[in-house]
Amino acid sequence: SYGGTKTYPEFHKVLERGGVIGGSSAGATIQAAYLVRGDTSGPDVMMTAEPNHQKAFEFLRKTAIDQNIDARKRWDDLIPVIQKYPRLLGIGLSEDTAIIVKGDTFEVMGKAKVAVHDNTRKYAEGEKPYVLLEAGDKYDMKSRTKK
Repeated sequence: SYGGTKTYPEFHKVLERGGVIGGSSAGATIQAAYLVRGDTSGPDVMMTAEPNHQKAFEFLRKTAIDQNIDARKRWDDLIPVIQKYPRLLGIGLSEDTAIIVKGDTFEVMGKAKVAVHDNTRKYAEGEKPYVLLEAGDKYDMKSRTKK
């Protein structure tokens, strides 16, 4: 709804001034660069073919964010996204869990876990292609490493 409006650049100006923007569920997903579950047919489609529903707000550059990964068993749903777009860092958020971003680093807060999908990282055979983080863990999105 905000794409192409005067409001969109104002959101970015809030961040440039050191302000804070937050969101839960779809409000978290829209903060990424790539919009997952943006298909107009419903939330079960991870990557829409509709070009006007692929771009999110880009508050977090080079990311794709999914939500409700625990309750809805979506742990692996970001895998095809980062396979198709390996430059993206996939961030899967569980319920009652958040990331607090400062610069290129985020810290996990809340009750459950965050799954960080990184297609540039080597994984052992049979290992899930993501790293699990919990409350208090920090992650450097630029170097793509747990701190």
